[in-house]
This record gives sequence, C-alpha cells and structure tokens, in this order.
Amino acid sequence: MALGFDCRTPEIAEATTRKAFEKGLIIERCGSVDQVVKFLPALTIDLETLNAGLEIFSQSLAGALEGANTPTTTAHSATEGQAVAYETIKYDVVEQILTITLNRPEKLNALTATMKRELIDAFDRADKDDDVRAIIVTGQGRAFCAGADLSRGADSFDIDAWHGPMKRLSDGTVDYSNPELRDSGGQLTLRIFECLKPIIAAVNGPAVGIGLTMQLPMDIRLASETARFGFVFSQRGIVPEAASSWFLPHIVGVAQALEWCYSGRVFPADEALAGRLVSKVVPPDRLLSTARALAREIVEKTSPVSIALIRQMMWRMLGADHPMEAHKIDSRASYSLGRSSDAKEGVTAFLEKRPALFKSKVSTDMPDYFPWWAEREYK
Repeated sequence: MALGFDCRTPEIAEATTRKAFEKGLIIERCGSVDQVVKFLPALTIDLETLNAGLEIFSQSLAGALEGANTPTTTAHSATEGQAVAYETIKYDVVEQILTITLNRPEKLNALTATMKRELIDAFDRADKDDDVRAIIVTGQGRAFCAGADLSRGADSFDIDAWHGPMKRLSDGTVDYSNPELRDSGGQLTLRIFECLKPIIAAVNGPAVGIGLTMQLPMDIRLASETARFGFVFSQRGIVPEAASSWFLPHIVGVAQALEWCYSGRVFPADEALAGRLVSKVVPPDRLLSTARALAREIVEKTSPVSIALIRQMMWRMLGADHPMEAHKIDSRASYSLGRSSDAKEGVTAFLEKRPALFKSKVSTDMPDYFPWWAEREYK
C-alpha cells in the first residue's frame, strides 16, 4: 500500500519518520521509531499530506497507527431514536442539532466517492427533517479531512483512468457538458449551498484540499488551535475545485484567496482567523461545546422559516447584479412573513418579555414565492 508522504523510496519514508521522532512530533503511544518503521509498508496515509509539513505528516502517521485496527461504525441516529446506516460518516441528532462527523480517522477522514454520496444524502435528510434545526460538521480523530483519497496514486485525478475515456464530440473534442465530467467536490458544495438549515464547521485538525473547500459553503467556521488549512492544489498540478473560485473570494476577498491558492502552503488556525476564513479559534477541548452553544442559540431563539430564508437570501444575493434584486426578495419576505403566526408570536413574546415559541416548519410553511431563483443546470 502506498504511503502518502514523500515515498519515492522506503528509505525516504523511514528518514521522514525518524526526523519526525527526533523533533518530538509523533506522540508517545506510537511506540518507538523502530516499531513505527516496521509498520510503514502496511499503512496508507493520504497523499494530501505531501508537502504539508512535517507536523501534519506526523499527525497523519500517528492517526494511521492508532486507527489501523479501529472498526468502522455504521449505524447512527437520524432523528433521535432512529438509525441510519452510513459507512464513512456519523449522523447524530441531539436536541435538534445534527452533528455530521467525517468518520475515516485511520485515513484522516479523506474524502471518497462513498463519503461524498453519504454527505449529500445526509444534507438531503436534514432538509426534510423538521427536528433538525442546525447542523455541525466535524471530523473524527486528529483531522477534519486530509483531502481527497489518493489511493489511486498518480491517476487519482484522472477521470479517464477511473471511468474510461470521456465522450467526444464529432470533431474529436471532449464533450464538457457530460455530467460524468462533473467535479465531485462541486457536487457536494452545491448541495451544501442549497441547504435550508444553518451549518457550522467545527474544524478539529488538518483540513486541506477538498477537506477545506467543502467548508466554504458552510455558514460559520470555528477552528481548534490544532487546525491547519491548505489550498494545496497548485502543489499537486491541479486547480481549486468544489466551486471554491466562487466561494473563497466572497468570504476572504480575492487578494487573500489568491495568496493562499498561489502558494498552496498549509497555514495555522491563527492565520485563518486573521484572513477571515474562520470566525473563532478555541482550544481543542472547547471546539464542539462552542459549536453547540452557537447552534443551541439558533435552535432556542429563532424561527426555522426565518433562518431558512435568511440563509438563502444571504448566499444567493452574493451574485446579484444590483441591490434592487435584494429589495425585491426583502419585500416578498416581509409581506409573507409579516402575516405569519411566527411574526405575531415573535412580537408578542418580545412585548411580554418571554421566550418566543415558534411553530412554523420548513417542510410545510415556506412562503409561496420560494424558491425565487431558477435552478442552474450543468451544461
């Protein structure tokens, strides 16, 4: 099995491992360096860690060693008390907060085709479930997501190598309208973009490649002090995917987006905070509690229909060509919701100085003008 760090020879792999031990970067429970070296040929460490730095490589190796014999959990709660079978993610709803956990810790939660399908299914399920009021996405183990699973080696990004040559037009050129050509990361981020529930990314460790670009359509990103980020595409000879050339400049500005994407370097959480990629950095043991506190505030104090509309209004107006487009939607929403039971309850609760009890449901009570946009087709 191929190692994901610089593995041109076993000697280089061993030298890299010994260097990590010398710098004290591999935790004690990995055993001695000789024990680790003995197991190197049996480990697969995702290639997104290549050139990401010795510290991330060390976390990769430690995670692989610790998780090598860990069985995959397949059944998790949907709405509380119900089970959903997933191979690569956990889906847990507690007190109306859904936590989606990327669950391939032995591979640093690297994204596979199965994980992509399961994530899309999870967001489909969440949108249909009125008991889900907020969503947290995090990773199991040391990493959030180390990027795409590169177990196919040099052909990992070659669609023809995976599926056979793509369809050609009569003049011999590629038919780029072929859906089989679609970037799988973009299919995931477009689904997240369409979600009707607020989404919080709780970034618990390294997040590079698709492990980072999948976070961009999430609404709020919180990071552990141990998180690391990298738009590593230029160092792999490819380009940012997952529609990140649209999302990233909107979030951090084009200059910052280009600096990170040009260099392809991995950077720490405090730089992500300074660049406005994340909104808060917290100690590792406070990450999930901080995310849940934010989600809990949304669940306890807001109208679900208001939240669903606000999310789509904010994201979709990023592409509007004039503020009149926002004014049109504001006016429709103000009229429709102003007559609703939730609006009456919200005002009454405020005047009576008590918590509001909103009863609207996203599944049945969205206004009649929703959706106001024409769906975009891939062509």
